[in-house]
Amino acid sequence: MIQSVYIHIPFCQQICHYCDFTKFFYNEQLANEYMEGLKNEINTNVSGKHNKVRTIFIGGGTPTALNMQQLRTLLETVQEKFDVANCEEYTIEANPGDFDEDKIKLLKSYGVNRVSLGVQVFDDHMLEELGRLHKVKDVYQTIDLLKQHGFENISIDLIYSLPNQTVEHFQKTVDEALTFQLPHYSSYSLQIEKKTIFYNRFKKGKLHRPAQEEEVQMYEVLKNSMKKSGLNQYEISNFAQKGYESKHNLTYWNNDYYYGFGAGASGYLPGQRTINIRPLPAYVKEALTTGKPVLHVDDISLKEQVEEELFLGLRKLEGVSRSKFKQKYGFSYDKLYRQQIDLLCHKGWIQEEGDYLRLTDEGVLLGNNVFEYFLLEDGELEHVR
Repeated sequence: MIQSVYIHIPFCQQICHYCDFTKFFYNEQLANEYMEGLKNEINTNVSGKHNKVRTIFIGGGTPTALNMQQLRTLLETVQEKFDVANCEEYTIEANPGDFDEDKIKLLKSYGVNRVSLGVQVFDDHMLEELGRLHKVKDVYQTIDLLKQHGFENISIDLIYSLPNQTVEHFQKTVDEALTFQLPHYSSYSLQIEKKTIFYNRFKKGKLHRPAQEEEVQMYEVLKNSMKKSGLNQYEISNFAQKGYESKHNLTYWNNDYYYGFGAGASGYLPGQRTINIRPLPAYVKEALTTGKPVLHVDDISLKEQVEEELFLGLRKLEGVSRSKFKQKYGFSYDKLYRQQIDLLCHKGWIQEEGDYLRLTDEGVLLGNNVFEYFLLEDGELEHVR
């Protein structure tokens, strides 16, 4: 069964200096054409109505950059095609200050039950340096408005290791974020991606990054502050009250199947991964004419599935279940990885506890180094099947 649906809305009122997602400046006419193409893509690839899925996530870009009619069209399409009433989690991404009362009421009326806010940092000057349009006061106003209209499942995204950011500065951001007592928080280290304003500045030596040891200290600040506030770290970068873990993101980390619709969106279906066309005019043309705006399809081998099961599963703090792995693949991961597991346990980077294999605190900091040990050579699977 396809567990989840991801829908990409690529429009923004302003392009952030660090963002490398598929995004374009909002244009009403182009957005109208995009919504028509997106609707045709969804209808072409999913037959019938009210299909059962566990989660729906509308991301971007900035989905709330759409005007009221465009947003209504999107929500109507989703409601017709998927069983929204029995969907466990229906999330939309938004920026503080993007909402007015009418948009919030619209989202509520169509079954959206979770909002993920791109706050990033509680500092107006730094927000401006990031290319963000909102101010700190907008965060307060938006959260207040969402709560007034019955939204309880609200998440805040933060970024650390920002240009010229100190450990003390990040501590203040985390402390202020926690005053809202929200059920979910995500926080990621800034990555300098190609084709971004920050990348160009970095290449010219004009972007001052905190030192690596400061980045590690910021991560410790994050973990300790969340723990003190009663939030459970359930994934390397995510913290939640019990029962409010992001079910949609767990689809990715559990290596389950999901649809991906919209420009640049990825989908993961049995045996294959799809990547959609990114350029907007090309996406719209193909989506309108064929309903299949796919750039390429990658066949996913058993080797790749097993590797991803370990990479993604170890991002979760509970780790990878030995019994669930065997149930899914028909053999124990010990047959492939016993030597690597013993070595990593000796290094103190992973630990075995009951049915689970998980990262240690040190392993969390060295995640990419750990994951490399789970890459397989061609042919290694042949002796375990």
